[in-house]
Order: sequence, then structure tokens, then C-alpha cells
Amino acid sequence: MSESSPFPPRLLRTRLYEQVAGQISSWIDDNGLQAGDKLPPERELAQRLGVSRATLSQALVALEVVGVVEVRHGDGTVVTARHQKSSRIVEAIRSHADRLPEVIETRDALETKIASLAAVRRTDDDLARIDDALAFMAADIEAGGRGVEGDERFHGAVTAASHSLLLARLMDEIGDLIKETRLESLGQPGRPQDSLAGHRAIAEAIRAADPAAAAEAMHAHVAMVSDVAIIREAQ
Repeated sequence: MSESSPFPPRLLRTRLYEQVAGQISSWIDDNGLQAGDKLPPERELAQRLGVSRATLSQALVALEVVGVVEVRHGDGTVVTARHQKSSRIVEAIRSHADRLPEVIETRDALETKIASLAAVRRTDDDLARIDDALAFMAADIEAGGRGVEGDERFHGAVTAASHSLLLARLMDEIGDLIKETRLESLGQPGRPQDSLAGHRAIAEAIRAADPAAAAEAMHAHVAMVSDVAIIREAQ
């Protein structure tokens, strides 16, 4: 009797939002959409696909994270120049999900220290930049946006306030990975408001020159972002 050949690798269960993301990407390919072209409104798209708005939103966030589309406040969902063939979309989304916990661990280690240093080293100009970022994010959320740019500005202002060139360089090195977690986190219902509240707690501790409180507030904020990994795994 000849030796049996090894079994193929175990099949991975495709989550519903991944299936929806793949369908949307295939639709983009099939219809020849180019960079700058818009997808149908979310309500219409959800009806066509037969899924809930929540599942569709999750799929669009996943596509935005891997660079297929860009969700623009007031302008809908737009195809980007980075759109790739649909056969690779689920693979790209899953690759992102696999490295998400490690990215969050790195953020926690770096940004907790950064917040602590900022509480000790911040200047009046630093505090003004932090306040400007908070106001920008609040205005965007009030207008119906997700606060993505305001979030980026805030963390950039806190990093600058730490006055550590090496930590700033390390943050810059993982900037693209952090942007992925930012998009994914702020795409969750109610998350922009929660994120803004976390930013305000960090800012208050930095203003009070309390490094321990600033580190604790930043840790709590980054831990909230990690909930996305749990949400993804539960789907």
C-alpha cells in the first residue's frame, strides 16, 4: 500500500464581513470602476447584498484599511488608486487582522511612555496644539464625521510634546500600521465619541503635569482600540 498523501491545509471559516468585502471588490472589478468612482449609497448597497447596515459598514472599513476604498464624510465611499484584484482582498484583510494584536501592543508600549514624558516636558505651545487637535476632532464628529484626521493630529501633538526624537521616529516607522487601527476603531458605532473622551482625559493629565495619570489614560485609550480585534474575532 502506497503512502497516503498529506491532507490539504484546514479550511478557514470566512467571516460574513469578509465575504461582503470580497463581493464589493468583485463588483468594482466587474463594473470597471476606477480611482475616484463612487460606490452606491450604503443603504442601497446593503439592500443589494442582503446584509445589515452594520455588516456592510464593517466590510467597508475592512476595505478602507487595506486601501481599496476611502470613506469620505459627505461624499460617500470612493474607489482608491490602490484597489487590487478581488481574489486577494480577503487574504489582505485576514493578514491585517492577524497582525492587529501586535500593532496594538506596540502602540501601548510606545504611546504610554510618550504620554508620560509629555506630562513632564510639555510647553504652552504643545498644550495649544493638543487643544487645537481636540477641537478639530470634536467639530468633525459633530458634523457627522469619524474624527480620523483629528485623532491623528491629537496623537501627533502628544508625541511632539514628549520631546523625544527617538520615540517620535519609532512612531513614524509604524505610522501606516497605526492608521489601519485608527480607521478600524473609528469605524465602529459610537467609537469616535468614546475616542474623543479618551483624548480629553489624556490631555487633562498632561496639562496637570501628572505623568502617571497621563500614562494610565493613554493605556486605557489604546486598550479601547484593542476591542476591535475582539470584535473581528467574534464575527
